[in-house]
Amino acid sequence: MNKRKAYGAIAILLLPGLLLYTIAFIYPAIQTVYQSFFDWNGIFNVPLTFDGINNYKEMLDNPNFYRSLKNVGLFIAASFVLILPIALSLALVVTSRMRGKRFFKVAFFIPSILPLTSVGLMWQFLLKSDGLVNKLLEMFGLSSLTHDWLGEPALAIYTVVVVNAWIYCGQNMIIFASGLVAIPDEIYEAASLDGANSFHKLKHITLPLMKEIFKVFAVLAVTQSIRVFGQIYVITGGGPNGATDVPTTLLYNEAFKFNNFGVGNSIGTFMIVAALVVTVLMNFLTSSRSRAKKKGVQA
Repeated sequence: MNKRKAYGAIAILLLPGLLLYTIAFIYPAIQTVYQSFFDWNGIFNVPLTFDGINNYKEMLDNPNFYRSLKNVGLFIAASFVLILPIALSLALVVTSRMRGKRFFKVAFFIPSILPLTSVGLMWQFLLKSDGLVNKLLEMFGLSSLTHDWLGEPALAIYTVVVVNAWIYCGQNMIIFASGLVAIPDEIYEAASLDGANSFHKLKHITLPLMKEIFKVFAVLAVTQSIRVFGQIYVITGGGPNGATDVPTTLLYNEAFKFNNFGVGNSIGTFMIVAALVVTVLMNFLTSSRSRAKKKGVQA
């Protein structure tokens, strides 16, 4: 088969996937950007009215928009401070030789496969002012620690951030576990013969060989934080008083509660651009470090 026929065969094989991707992702993204310049209430028969950049001005004049960005920053920070160390620790447990590791693997992964609606309702029940968490604290004589975890504006966002970490630890555990099992046992056996203990193996073998997995985690953590929605919508609905709002809940409220699809689409456009910029920037930074390291090794 010559090159032209080979390229033709590849194009034919890629065409269904490319067509599906265009319908599911590219076309909606283009429509979101296009409609962000129009005033529209979302009703199908109502024509769109060109409104220039007024939707973006309204988005930027909304103080909740900046608070939502700050909340996304908290989710990103929690991904690296909470989810990464916990998920990596769980991955080390389920890939070890300890007995019952299959049980722990299933137990740790269950939160990731539960519907967000169910998870949100469960935590809403546990964390309300007369919920199980406060009752347990009172039972153990810790009444001073009881709070309205979801009703206090200064506390609610941190409560939701912790719940979000609980949801995604299992998923990231699987990602880290896939990296851990790919490290050959011979390297650990050679290190053991040289007298390395568990800490030395973790520091000098496991973590350096997991760098590519950490890059994948970083990209996923940031992009998931930007588009977090379900758990917040179910648990707090963005409240109290917008304290737990993120761009996605603002978008939902503008589009489907206030029928202001123009502003909703401007927020959606901002999220698309932010996700693309962050992803490209992170890939560039990680690849540039790899190139610099290779040059250092070659020199």
